[in-house]
Amino acid sequence: MKILVLGLGNSLMSDDGFGVFAVQKLQQDFRFPAQVALLDGGTLGLDLLPRLEGVEKLLILDAINMDAAPGEIFRLEGEEVPRAFANKLSVHQMGVQDLLAVAELQGYCPPELVVWGVQPESIEMRIGLTEPVKPALEKVVQGVVDELTAWGAAPEAA
Repeated sequence: MKILVLGLGNSLMSDDGFGVFAVQKLQQDFRFPAQVALLDGGTLGLDLLPRLEGVEKLLILDAINMDAAPGEIFRLEGEEVPRAFANKLSVHQMGVQDLLAVAELQGYCPPELVVWGVQPESIEMRIGLTEPVKPALEKVVQGVVDELTAWGAAPEAA
């Protein structure tokens, strides 16, 4: 079973970089079984398509606009995922919608797809997360660890 943990966003635009920061934290704090790959997908969009081939479980980490309080965490799966990315926060999210649609057309959209997201406060040009979003990072990282453990691919603390 191949699992991909994909962090998305632009780390130069404050909270938009949430997914990238989350993947970096996971890589720093944990060691993962061979079947788990972590990828900083940045804002690559359709360029990520080859990375989905053969993936059975996909975890996407991203900042998503759900019109909620900054720092609120969301776990979405199944049909909830395309709807979440329909509310565009930044340019890369159009790419996520396209990526998933093309992967499905080509027959290798992962059968299991989960998104861990956070409501951003700011996506202005600035390095680092805003104060309301910072606490969400640890919670999402723990959520990913718990998700992977439930999937039989528990990481070990580094």
